[in-house]
Amino acid sequence: MDKEKRKGLRNEFREFIMRGNVMDMAVGIIIGGAFTAIVTSLNTDIISPLLSIFGGVDLSALKVTIGSGADAPVIGYGKFIMAVINFIIIAFVVFMLVKSVNKMNDLAQNISSRQAEEEAPAAPTTKICPYCKSEISIDATRCPHCTSQLDDKE
Repeated sequence: MDKEKRKGLRNEFREFIMRGNVMDMAVGIIIGGAFTAIVTSLNTDIISPLLSIFGGVDLSALKVTIGSGADAPVIGYGKFIMAVINFIIIAFVVFMLVKSVNKMNDLAQNISSRQAEEEAPAAPTTKICPYCKSEISIDATRCPHCTSQLDDKE
């Protein structure tokens, strides 16, 4: 590769990285990883022991050994159950987060549309009599001041 191509590729990559949506995605992944650790700890350290009180079994310790001997394969289905519980908790929290963000967006849109409606000029309710120049109702067919007959065009 010649130097100009490498510089162009480097600049293009730098622009890609510095875009707002890529940075937002990176922050989301980092926070998601930290959140996953919190939910896993909640599940392992709080929910699992509480469930074992009621059921008498630690879910993470549930397993099935296939075959016999020291090297027999083990299916740890209890850990799988704990992973499913982790997923459900994370999915619920993300659902609630998205729901609240959507509600805030709807609220902001409603506020901005109300402001736009308030800023729109109201339809006129009066007009000027072409004969006596008095202000009269827009629906009037006769001027109450000079009693002139008004055309519908006016």
